[in-house]
Amino acid sequence: MAAKITVKNHGSIQVEGDFELFDQDGKKFDLSGKQTIWLCRCGRSKNKPFCDGTHKAQNFQSEIHAQ
Repeated sequence: MAAKITVKNHGSIQVEGDFELFDQDGKKFDLSGKQTIWLCRCGRSKNKPFCDGTHKAQNFQSEIHAQ
C-alpha cells in the first residue's frame, strides 16, 4: 500500500503504509518496521517529530479540510 497521510483535526499527522522518514540532512529515522506513525503538529511534543499527545493537554486547535 502506498503511504496514506491524514491530517487530524486538533491533533497529529497520521502516516501509514509504505514510507520512510528523513531529517533535513537526509538521515533516515529508525522506524523499526512501523507501518503507522503520528507526527507532531502543535510543536510541543517532547519526542519531535513524533506526536506524544501533548496537544491534548495544550488544547491545540487546528481544523484542516481538503478543498
